[in-house]
Amino acid sequence: MAEVLRSGRPDALARTREQAQEQLAARLPLDELPPVDAVDLMAPADFPVPVRLFRPRRRPSRLPVLVWIHGGGFRAGSAAALDPFCAQIAARLDIAVANVEYRLAPTTPFPGPFDDCCAALRHVYDRADHLGLDDRRIAIGGASSGAALAAASALWARDDGGIPLAFQLLDVPLLDDRLTSGSMTRFVDTPGFTRAGALAAWTAYLPPDQRPGDPDVSPFAAPARSADLAGLPSTYLATMELDPARDEGIQFALRLLAAGVSVELHSYPGAFHGAETFAPLSAVSLRAAEERLRALARGLRVEVDARVRLT
Repeated sequence: MAEVLRSGRPDALARTREQAQEQLAARLPLDELPPVDAVDLMAPADFPVPVRLFRPRRRPSRLPVLVWIHGGGFRAGSAAALDPFCAQIAARLDIAVANVEYRLAPTTPFPGPFDDCCAALRHVYDRADHLGLDDRRIAIGGASSGAALAAASALWARDDGGIPLAFQLLDVPLLDDRLTSGSMTRFVDTPGFTRAGALAAWTAYLPPDQRPGDPDVSPFAAPARSADLAGLPSTYLATMELDPARDEGIQFALRLLAAGVSVELHSYPGAFHGAETFAPLSAVSLRAAEERLRALARGLRVEVDARVRLT
């Protein structure tokens, strides 16, 4: 594990994340949770986007829904690896979770993955009645590079999509290709993710004619580039103390607040980028997971019970 964390290679990290998610799913009391059903959807687009929708088997007629976008440095990971994670959220909160399988960089650089996520969000919104979803209670969320895609999709929903998002959940987000924050310049050898890893991620994701830090990078690629954050949905944003991306996440949260957006911001002490997936049963990881569930419940206006207690 330690060697993988030091390597920073996205393929090795993605495999380790998947193994950690499997271990977590095996150890948590799934048998005590209500069953969920999964249905596979295809969001229409030039390149149709697979979406797996998890819904509680016993459900009301209109469920709130989280559209979830996996991480992996834009270059690795898969929605399928996060199926247990998404099913857990659906079972613990009695909501629907739409798990998006977008195309990966560098084979498909920006705007391809962004377009995929917007198409998935559009499909969930347009088909809400048919799918038994509440189109007034749609959240979008993601982790790491997935949080970048989630934040960009929220900008698109505000500016072009006409989709009234209720909430966004940004977990250890990568938001700024300029790589100039204090934590990004300081943390060059932290576990799991480093400045070099961030540079490689943005280099792979941006179009071939752009480099990280170029002046004309789109805010739909790097949401921290957006000059206007007003009108975005209420936000939960989590950072980790020893994460190169920590400061850009905190700065984004402060800018949201200044723009009049309701924000809940957490910075978890002693933790690093990806700690929750590499050490899912540690005290700080369980606390972060429980806080995320509670924040999502508040954002989607659903009641919680003992199923959200992980600590």
